Amino acid sequence: MSRDTSNDTSNDTSNDTSSGTSTRPGRLAPPVGAGHARVLGVGAYRPERVITNEEVCTWIDSSDEWIRERSGIVERRWARPDEGVVEMSLPAARAALDQAGLAPADVDAIIMATVTWPYATPSAAAVLAERLGATPAAAFDLSAACAGFCHGVALANDMVRGGSARHVLVIGVEKLSDFTDIHDRGTAFLFGDGAGAVVVGPSDRPGIGPTVWGSDGAQWQAIMQKQSWLDLKAEDGRHVEGEFPALVMAGQTVFRWAVWQMAPVAQKALDAAGVAIDDLDVFVPHQANVRIIDAMVKQLGLPEHVPVARDIAFSGNTSAASIPLALQRMLDEGVAKSGDLALLIGFGAGLVYAAQVVELP
Repeated sequence: MSRDTSNDTSNDTSNDTSSGTSTRPGRLAPPVGAGHARVLGVGAYRPERVITNEEVCTWIDSSDEWIRERSGIVERRWARPDEGVVEMSLPAARAALDQAGLAPADVDAIIMATVTWPYATPSAAAVLAERLGATPAAAFDLSAACAGFCHGVALANDMVRGGSARHVLVIGVEKLSDFTDIHDRGTAFLFGDGAGAVVVGPSDRPGIGPTVWGSDGAQWQAIMQKQSWLDLKAEDGRHVEGEFPALVMAGQTVFRWAVWQMAPVAQKALDAAGVAIDDLDVFVPHQANVRIIDAMVKQLGLPEHVPVARDIAFSGNTSAASIPLALQRMLDEGVAKSGDLALLIGFGAGLVYAAQVVELP
């Protein structure tokens, strides 16, 4: 049975214009984005202060040998007291823009992946936009911990292709030294500070593969602050003295989850991008623990010719900053080069994860 369509206007395009807009009341013009997106530039910033394992062992009962064996960390960088996430992000952002051949005024949106900006509001991204000279770019923070940078790349890719922005600055930055309990033997040796940035913009070919991401909120307590900020607030609304809400982690829980759950996610990202593992050029996992990295390499069956980022040895775990920092080191050392296909995967507190394959600028 056919229906009468003589008065049906749902598919009527007689008033559409060639530009995609319409003079018909109530009809919205569709967004116009790029066919594809890619990473146009990479930048990074590492603080000057080096924290050795020997210094860490003055805080906790441990040894250089134990720390290296358990994590692969030899040293980490900590920012100065007057150096926050915005201050670290500025040089990383400028370096990424320089490589992309763009000025701050060319930035349409800034995504700041961080969990260590110490203000609920305003966002660190909005402050950065003003200091960078990118006003009036859209600016917002993204809280996905160690997976934050990959989340930011995913959003930037969709924004460029969806038409809401042409050039998006994505920054992964952390000042974890502010949230580290130096007397906690389970975490004091792990965390470092730093910032990494990329610019995502239009491309004439696919430069960022589909993102495979997800979460397991049932395990949210595996990595968390010791207590809520509200625990420092008395019933009458006044501030009360209390232990600072530093980060704590159930190490074995996180280790098992990352080792057994993240390799399949990485493989799904390769499959979604249509890239065979033998055709991969670079593997850049979140720098959480060298044993996790080694286990993922083994489970993936990664060919020996594919270089693997192990920046954790000199940077520690920098959460959202770890992937761009590791990527920049590989590019600087010539281990990775322009045009290479890099598999990125971030995972951490939430528990959350994200992975994608990108072509390097």
